[in-house]
Amino acid sequence: MHEVIRIARKELWSFFASPVAYIFLGAFLAVSLFVFFWVEAFFARNLADARSLFEWMPVLLIFLVAALTMRLWSEERRAGTLETLLTLPVSPLRLVLGKFLAALALVAVALVLTLPLPVTVSFLGPLDWGPVLGAYLATLLLAAAYIAIGLFVSARTDNPIVSLIGTTLLCGIFFLLGSHALTGLLGHRGGEILALLGSGSRFASITRGVIDLRDLYFYLSIVGLFLALNVYSLERLRWAEDTEHPDRHRWWALVTGLLAANFLAGNLWLQQIGWARADITQGHIYSISEATRNYLAQLREPLLIRGYFSAQTHPLLAPLVPQIRDLLKEYEIAGGGKVRVELIDPMEEPELEREAGERYGIRPVAFQTASKYQAAVVNSYFDLLIQYGGQYEKLGFRDLIEVKDPGEGDLEVRLRNPEYDLTRTIKKLLYGYQGGGDIFQSLTKPVAFHGYISAKDKLPEPLPALVEDLQAVLTELADGSQGKFSSDIQDPGADDGALGREIEERFGFQPLILDLLNPTPFYFYMVLESGDQAIPIPLPEELDKAGLKRAIEAGLKRFAPGFLKTVALYTPPQAGGYMMAAGPGYSVLQEGLTANLTLKETQLDKGTVPEDADLLLVAGPESLDEKQVFAIDQFLMQGGTVILAASPYHIDMGGNAISARSQPTGLEDWLAYQGVELDPTLVLDRQSTPFPIPVQRQVGGFVVEEIQSIAYPYFPDIRDDGMDSDTGITSGLGQITLNWSSPVKIDAEKNKDRRVIELLKSSADSWTNASDNIQPDFDAHGPLGFAEGDDLGSKVLAVALEGRFSSYFAGKPSPLLEKPKDEDSKDEDSPEEAAPESETPEEEETKPTISGVVETSPPSARLILIGSASFLTDTAISLATEATRTVYTKPLELIENAVDWSLEDRGLLSLRGRGQFSRLLRPLDRGEQMFWEYLNYALALAGLALVYGLHRRSRQQRRRHYQAIMSAGRS
Repeated sequence: MHEVIRIARKELWSFFASPVAYIFLGAFLAVSLFVFFWVEAFFARNLADARSLFEWMPVLLIFLVAALTMRLWSEERRAGTLETLLTLPVSPLRLVLGKFLAALALVAVALVLTLPLPVTVSFLGPLDWGPVLGAYLATLLLAAAYIAIGLFVSARTDNPIVSLIGTTLLCGIFFLLGSHALTGLLGHRGGEILALLGSGSRFASITRGVIDLRDLYFYLSIVGLFLALNVYSLERLRWAEDTEHPDRHRWWALVTGLLAANFLAGNLWLQQIGWARADITQGHIYSISEATRNYLAQLREPLLIRGYFSAQTHPLLAPLVPQIRDLLKEYEIAGGGKVRVELIDPMEEPELEREAGERYGIRPVAFQTASKYQAAVVNSYFDLLIQYGGQYEKLGFRDLIEVKDPGEGDLEVRLRNPEYDLTRTIKKLLYGYQGGGDIFQSLTKPVAFHGYISAKDKLPEPLPALVEDLQAVLTELADGSQGKFSSDIQDPGADDGALGREIEERFGFQPLILDLLNPTPFYFYMVLESGDQAIPIPLPEELDKAGLKRAIEAGLKRFAPGFLKTVALYTPPQAGGYMMAAGPGYSVLQEGLTANLTLKETQLDKGTVPEDADLLLVAGPESLDEKQVFAIDQFLMQGGTVILAASPYHIDMGGNAISARSQPTGLEDWLAYQGVELDPTLVLDRQSTPFPIPVQRQVGGFVVEEIQSIAYPYFPDIRDDGMDSDTGITSGLGQITLNWSSPVKIDAEKNKDRRVIELLKSSADSWTNASDNIQPDFDAHGPLGFAEGDDLGSKVLAVALEGRFSSYFAGKPSPLLEKPKDEDSKDEDSPEEAAPESETPEEEETKPTISGVVETSPPSARLILIGSASFLTDTAISLATEATRTVYTKPLELIENAVDWSLEDRGLLSLRGRGQFSRLLRPLDRGEQMFWEYLNYALALAGLALVYGLHRRSRQQRRRHYQAIMSAGRS
């Protein structure tokens, strides 16, 4: 090994003794920087990753390595020094390894000089260093393979130009074998076989941040094979005139052939091993998580995952099929025999194609492909079917991929977050299947029902009959509970009212009245308790046996893991237009929530929340009336979770201007009573998401419309430093834009006994403005468009409160009760206008309203207030999509995280935010972009100068050392 190192040092020294090393390093850095900032348009991509640096590396190294290795052996042969080398007491293997290590060391120096690029990215956004380290390792392995090939070709000729061309062709063949140009012609099955032999496809696999034994062995096998061929070529030169030992010649040929066969066989055998890999990405986004394993462990029936993938598909989708296949294999292994995975090409199996279309509604999609010379349309499948317990869900290509538009004409297509999408679907099927079965099988602890109900003679009609229905329901549930359900009914008015005082203190239960004309008090409350958790059960709207059973079962499901949760969603009515000119929709929010929850839309106009709701989400409230506020209040008092996305402003984007006007939500007094307020201002932040606007310009006599982004401080861009890191509500977000948001004020005195979590905060360079003019004026205020305020500092934009709350309606009659008519108006009524004493049939069928006020909540109640009413709208999400050039789902992820946290369902929280386009750069103006770009150019030049200085210093030391030896010899 000592001899190998000495040879490597000598060869490396010879590189730097001539312009070869500096030309190599200069060309490598110049091309890398040009590709990073211009070809791949790093700032236009707006992603905090170093992928642009390594995108063209397989092609760049072909030419640079070929130029580096072309003279290593051919020059020795042409100068006649090779024979001298082969006669030295050094084996050809050591000579080959020495030259190989010297060339690899020079490539390593070049890579070290590119380190300022990923460091720069880490300053500009949340860089995941796992893929960066994987990319550097992949580059070294790829360079090692190319160097081994170059050494072999150089040893076969005495002409460096021939060596250059031969190395370029051979390395180019290895690269083309796995390129999209060839694999796309054969479909994903034939393409996978070619990809196994392609150096570029293996390179892309490692640069994801996954160190796979199969990829490592592929590169090591190429290195080993061509180094063995190199040694064999040199040995043949040594034996050229040796005719006395033909057996030795044949032995070397046999050994070299066996090595080549073993390398090939090893690659084929290792393809069956998918577990020997290391996921070094942050959060292990390419590995099955513990949450997924927990859901798979709950399977009671076989789960089928079938992939429908056409051999002929869009070239951007074809490389994604092997990634999905590898992930599905991990699901199959983790399922322990309960997960069956099938991958089929419907075009080759007509029966399955017909079944897919008729039974599951899976049909091919027409993808348009275009090249320089032709355009074509191909019908292909890219779908997943997940089937469990007679239920099924399907995921199409729109559900599985995400597209990034760098703005240069080429699209980047990657898998969005396949594990999250699959696990979310499995969870929905699993919980839906369990929801149709026995609730009590999923209960982990016994549940007790407590009825606090007055004696029948004190109850108004029709409640006495309802008590009998309740007792029948309780008996039915207890009989089927296997001992996990018990019940009791007590009269709070007995025993001098001691029980009444107790439930008032514990739950805030006050006596009920039928209406203000019949103020006789009575009790009719129901509570489910298990351990320390207590859930009040509201009276159903339908006062009958079926309504009671539904209400109690809905409460039981809140104690049982494995059931789909129900979210009640309020959105403002669309009549008359709302906020935007065309009236915004909430379709993205609604579709996202229905993916793994049961969604019930409500207007709260009846003063109640749907009885089976586990959580209430109120988006964009405007001028809510007393009944709607009462519904929100009482849902919180019953221990529920309320999420409010509200703002005191109405935003109008009609015409050619943007304006804001004050718009009450109807919740101002209620929020202040609970200890939080929305400040009647809007937040502006220097750290903001750009506003995309269409701009028309003349190009060659034609009018071209393009999207340009302008600075707009009313879109605060919130990053990790402005997000809570403890609860998981902001888990994996990385970034979110809160359009036209208002600060949230927190009353410390009222919240001293509650848990207060500041979820989202603007940057320190933010301020507020109460003006209704939110149109930027760049002439008056420069590139920011607005004057900077005096109240600079971070503003709280979203907060979560957890603990015991008091009702805003405590001590007041319920707004749901009918109010008596004014006596004066009665006197003014004429006899002819007076209502008859007898009731009409409709009036006889009208059921009385029974309502009371729950005055305090249990400690499990939660209130989440977000100071933006517009960030959940389709319009706001569309604007953010245009600005970030990718499908923007951060608002939806925030709400889904809040729902999971509120409902104590943390399984999917760890899987969110694992999308590959989820890490965005912080907002940069053109000046900052130019600064970082020129800084990297300067650092590259400084690195070259440093290398030259170190070499010069080493040369001077060697010269002094040589002079000292000569002086000692003369003396």
